[in-house]
Amino acid sequence: MGYALSMDGFQKAVEALSGRMRLWAPVLKVGEGRFTDTDVVRYDFVTSADQIEWNKRSDYAFKEILTPLSQTLFYFTDGQTTVPPQDQRDVLVFLRACDLNALRRLDQMYQKSGASSDWFYDRIREHVRFALIGCAESQEDCFCVSMGSNVAPEGSWDLSVDFSPEGQVLMDVPAADFAELVAPFAAAEQDVTPAHVTSNETQVTVPEEVPNSVYQSDLWKEYDARCIECGRCNFVCPTCTCYTMQDVFYTDNGKVGERRRVLASCMVDGYTNVAGGGQYRRTAGDRMRFKVLHKVYDFRRRFGYDMCVGCGRCTTVCPEYINFAAAVNKLADACAAEGDGNND
Repeated sequence: MGYALSMDGFQKAVEALSGRMRLWAPVLKVGEGRFTDTDVVRYDFVTSADQIEWNKRSDYAFKEILTPLSQTLFYFTDGQTTVPPQDQRDVLVFLRACDLNALRRLDQMYQKSGASSDWFYDRIREHVRFALIGCAESQEDCFCVSMGSNVAPEGSWDLSVDFSPEGQVLMDVPAADFAELVAPFAAAEQDVTPAHVTSNETQVTVPEEVPNSVYQSDLWKEYDARCIECGRCNFVCPTCTCYTMQDVFYTDNGKVGERRRVLASCMVDGYTNVAGGGQYRRTAGDRMRFKVLHKVYDFRRRFGYDMCVGCGRCTTVCPEYINFAAAVNKLADACAAEGDGNND
C-alpha cells in the first residue's frame, strides 16, 4: 500500500511511529565532525521527522544498533554468569538501499555462516525493523551501481520515504501495522516505488577470479607507505564485523567482572597477533590486500555475492585519501594482466 502525505501529515505519521517504537536515523551533528567547525552525519535516536537528515548519506553506518561498538555479553562472579537486560522495544531504522543490502551481509555472517546463529546478535535483530530512504542521486564516492546494491532487496523494508518535487512525501508501506499508523495522516493512496540510484560517477570493475600471483603483486606495497593503520575505514563500513573480546575485572582476584565484545579492525597493527609473537599480516599492504580481497572476492566465493556494497564511506573517511574503488580497479587490472585468471 502506498500513500502521499503533506509535510505536516508526514510529521504526524513519524510522531505516531515514535510513540510505537524507537526510531534510529541519520542525524546532522553540527560542529561534531573530525575537524574544528565541521559537521558529521551520525546515527542517533530521534522522535520527529525534522531531526532526520534525509539528503546526505550518513558518515557512519547504521550497524551500531545491531553490533554496538562495545557490547557487554555477560557479567560474571565466582561460579555464576548473568546476561544483562535488554531494551525489548522495537526499533525502526531509517537507511538507504546500500545499507539494506549491507544488512543482508550482516545477517549472513552472524546467522548463517556457522553451525549456529549468534545468540547475542539474534536477540537484538528480532526487535529491529527498517524504513528505506529513497536515494535518487549518487552520494560522494559511492559506487553502489557497480556492486549491484543500488536497489534494496525486495521485501526488505517495512516502509519507504521519498520526497516529490511537488513537496509531498511518498511512502510505500508494505507492513500492515505501519499502514494502520500512516493511513490516517495520508492525503491520498497511490502506488509508490522507492527511488534508487541508476548511475555513479565512480565505477569499479570487480574481478571474477584472482590468480594466486596477484596475492604477491607489488600493487599492495603502495599501501605500506600510505596507510597509517587507523582503522577508520572498518569502523564506518556497514559490512565490517570484526571484533575482539575483553574481560573487565572488578576485583583483584579476577573472579568478578564482565565480558565485552568490542568492534575491532583488520587494518590496525596487532589484530592478527597470536601466541608466541606470531603475526599473520605484518604490513599495511598485507592488511589492505586482505581487506580488498575479502570485500570483492573471498566472501563471494563462499556466499555467492560480494561483501562490499559500494557505499563509499571508507574512501570519504580516510585521512590519507586512499580510494577503495581505485584499489578494486587496480586489483582488476592486475588480474587482467595475468591473462585468463587461472589459479595455477
